[in-house]
Formats: sequence, C-alpha cells, structure tokens
Amino acid sequence: MPTLIVFCHLRWDFVFQRPQHLMTRLAQHYNILFVEEPMHTEGQARLEKMAVAPNITVYRPHTPIQQWGFHDDQLPTLQGLLADLVPEGERPVVWFYTPMALPLLQGLNPALVVYDCMDELAAFKNPPKQLLQRESALLNLADLVFTGGPSLYEAKKDRHANAHCFSSSVDAKHFRQALDSAISHPEQDHIPGPRLGFYGVIDERFDTDLVRQMAAAHPEWQIVLVGPVVKIDPAELPRADNVHYMGQRNYDELPKFLAGWDLCLLPFAMNDSTKFISPTKVLEYMAAEKPSVSTPITDVKVPYGDVVAIASSADEYIAACERMLAAGENETARMVERMRDIVANTSWDKTASRMHELISTTAPGEARSAAAAVLEAGTAARVSPLPVAQKTAA
Repeated sequence: MPTLIVFCHLRWDFVFQRPQHLMTRLAQHYNILFVEEPMHTEGQARLEKMAVAPNITVYRPHTPIQQWGFHDDQLPTLQGLLADLVPEGERPVVWFYTPMALPLLQGLNPALVVYDCMDELAAFKNPPKQLLQRESALLNLADLVFTGGPSLYEAKKDRHANAHCFSSSVDAKHFRQALDSAISHPEQDHIPGPRLGFYGVIDERFDTDLVRQMAAAHPEWQIVLVGPVVKIDPAELPRADNVHYMGQRNYDELPKFLAGWDLCLLPFAMNDSTKFISPTKVLEYMAAEKPSVSTPITDVKVPYGDVVAIASSADEYIAACERMLAAGENETARMVERMRDIVANTSWDKTASRMHELISTTAPGEARSAAAAVLEAGTAARVSPLPVAQKTAA
C-alpha cells in the first residue's frame, strides 16, 4: 500500500473529529503515518510509536525543547527523529493539517502534497507568528487543497487552482444509536429534564456568557456540557446548579449523552475564531434527530437554517430554545423529515472516497519542482536550511 504521511496539530486521542474520520477510512487505501506535534519531555528526544487502527500508526515526538508545536526550534530535532519514517526510494503522499509542519517536507520526496484546511488556524487564540507566511508557501506548492466548509472554500479558492470544498460530514449509523433513549449515559441519570446539551471542545469559540445567561433565565433547564476545556481560564466558565460539566469523553459515549437530551446546543461565540468554522456536531445532532439551536455561524445558518434554529443575541437564543422545546408533533415531524434528507446526502465514507479519487487522479504539478527550491532556500520556514539531527530514539 502507498504511504500517506499526515502532519497534524491535533492529537489522535483528542476529540474524535475530521482527521480521525478521514484517516480511518483512507486507511483502506494507504499505510497512514500520523505525525503529531511534539510533546515536551525531559531527557533524550525520542519518537513514541502507536498502532491505533488498521494501517494507521501514530508517531508522537517527545523532546526536551520548551517551545510548543512545530516551532522552528523543534524542527532540527524532529527531522532527525523522522529521518527513517519512509523507506529509501519511496515517494509518499504528504498531507498537512497545519502549515507549521511544512519544513518537515524536506527530504521526503513526496509524490503528492495535500493541504486539508479544516480550520482558519491563524484566527485562533495565540497563533504562531509564522503561520500565515507558511500557509502561503504551502498553498504555492500543494497539489491538492481541501477545505472543511464553504466559508473556508470561499477564502482559499482563489489562492489555489485545485481547491475543493469538503464540508464536515457524519457517521449517521453511529449517532442514530441516540434514537433509543434507553441508552442514555448513566452519568446523567441524576440530572432531571429538560436537558440541553453540547459536546465538543470548550475553548475561545464557546460563548460562556450566553450559557451563563441561559442557566440564569431558566433554572429548570439542565445544561449538560461534554468536552475538554482548552485555552480558556476555568474561572470564566459559567457555574450554576443547573450547569453540568462531564469532561472529555470518547467517541462511543457521545450517542449515549445525546440519547438523554431534549435539545442540542451550538452556542458559539461570534468572533474571528468562529468566522470559518464548520461544526461537525450539527450533522451528528441531526442524525440523532434532535432539535438544535445555533448562533449565526455561516456554515450552519446558510445550509441548515431551515432546520436549525438560528439566534444572535442571548435573549433571542433563549427564546429559540423555548420554542424548540415547546414544538408540537407536526412541527417536530417536519423537522425530522428535513434532517433525514440532509443526513442521507452526506457521509464520511463518501467524502473519503472522493478525496482518494482526487489523490489518485491528480498529477504532480509544477509545485513538485518548486517545492524543492522553496525548501532548499528555507523560505517556507523563514529559517535557513535545516540540518538533519541525529536520530536519538525509535
């Protein structure tokens, strides 16, 4: 099987999302080597290797270097650790989720370069200072560009001649388990109804003030929040008797939480970090046939505004939740029919299959020869050409 090397800013065992959905399916066609950001560990640098699924191996570098992510200071050590990743003479497909890893392309002699732009990382909190320039270099040499939603596609399509929109999709079978309320997660059994739930990463994209106002306006509503808290001060989180934090859970547990919810929430803050997001959970909520309310995220409002309630202010959001909770049988039936139509027209299987087709039929363009020149000059990394460090561990 051909080798596909993935450089990702997200850890494999973090929230199960786009990279994991796609790679577990593309593993039918490729031997996938999933390279994570380095983890700070004192002592000699080493490379942790984990077989996580058929044809998928995760490589987690451990280095004593303080700077996080694919920082310039990490690159010489990482090049040494990854020097023997691909057998000599093999030309892998190289897939980037983060442009920060671009200098690691040096020496890989790729058959094809893919950039799957799932988020506008430069809009997130504390982005690396080199990110925008490195993304420009990646767009110049990539053979294929995928985007995680229509908003990102509109932002990138004029910057690459072979860009394709692949919105977040859904594993409908998995989330249809939630149609059986009997599987409701036992850890929420003690929480009375109505339960209004959200799962996902709780970070700068999450509107903490909105949730705080919801909890205060309706003390009888029980707000269940499932997911890790990242990059925000826990002191900023809404605290009330009717707000319940369940922590990070694995993918198999999500339908169990959904099964016990009366209403699903997409309470995203409207800021730079959410301008281009395409939330995977909106389709998962639909597969479970649960009503949901969202703030006006473009990639929710435009395609799904006829089935997902959209509200801008806190008062409007609370009123929309009230309406959805009070919906009658006829209105609910119409909404469920529309959900089923939407979910029937997409799947991660179809998305991965189409991506594989594009990889198989795309001929390496001028970017292949340009890549060598760019990396040789070091301009992609804004550093001089990187020495290959001694491999210290395997």
